[in-house]
Amino acid sequence: MLDERQKEIAQGLRHTEDAAKELALARANCDQLIEQAKKDVNKMIEQGQKRRAQLIEESVKEAEIEKARVIAQGELEIESERNRVRQELKAEMSDLVIQSAQKLINKNLDTDTNRQLIDQMIKDI
Repeated sequence: MLDERQKEIAQGLRHTEDAAKELALARANCDQLIEQAKKDVNKMIEQGQKRRAQLIEESVKEAEIEKARVIAQGELEIESERNRVRQELKAEMSDLVIQSAQKLINKNLDTDTNRQLIDQMIKDI
């Protein structure tokens, strides 16, 4: 009985030692898993930061393209308006010249009077 008891105690000690070894191995594995998880998280953060920077860069490029398009459109509109105003001024100038010519024709005046009338019309324009 004593031998059996010693065997049980010895076996229990072996199981305890085995359990202690398994615990140490589990802790080592756990530490490795934690380290790998930290590396994975850091890698994900780094990838997220790169993607964020890429998105910002793409957004800035798109904004620059849109800005250039809006400026070009504005310049076209300004040029169109400028041409329209020029046409209006030409038409108005033509009307004034015709009116001046009609006044000169209606008034049969001397050269000095004609010159004064033209000078006055130019001032009015």
